[in-house]
Amino acid sequence: MKVILKEDVDNLGRAGDIKSVADGYARNYLIPQGMAVRATAGAMKDFEHRQEVQAKKHERMKKRAEGLAQRLTAHTLTFEVKTGETGQLYGSITSADIAEALEQELDVEIDRRDIALSEPLREVGEHFVAIQLMEDVEPQVQVIVKPEDGEWTPDAEPTEES
Repeated sequence: MKVILKEDVDNLGRAGDIKSVADGYARNYLIPQGMAVRATAGAMKDFEHRQEVQAKKHERMKKRAEGLAQRLTAHTLTFEVKTGETGQLYGSITSADIAEALEQELDVEIDRRDIALSEPLREVGEHFVAIQLMEDVEPQVQVIVKPEDGEWTPDAEPTEES
């Protein structure tokens, strides 16, 4: 029996694939679980229409993400924090802090989990932090961490966090 997969199925295929499977597997497992539908002419036409709509929606979302990526790349976040004599921070700058600062300064809501920060920023300096907006749109935001009571001069190379 031919079926159209509605979602990814391990060892069978990805959502949208048309697969030929055993009748019992389709009737007793895939179709009742909502993982697939029978590949009839009407289902095929409906599926193609949904794919076109999904592709257009994805394109609109990508254009928005690219516009936001340009805004993020052009913006610099500055954090003034208490530091020790060696430039170490008392505390750290986390992905949640960066997301909150972006929301306040650019009025953009970014989920902290989309900020690719392997570990919190704990040193004074210039850092570049990647933000995952979509699977192929990942801008770098410049983050400057400087001491609260002193001046910071960008003498060292910026670090890239990801």
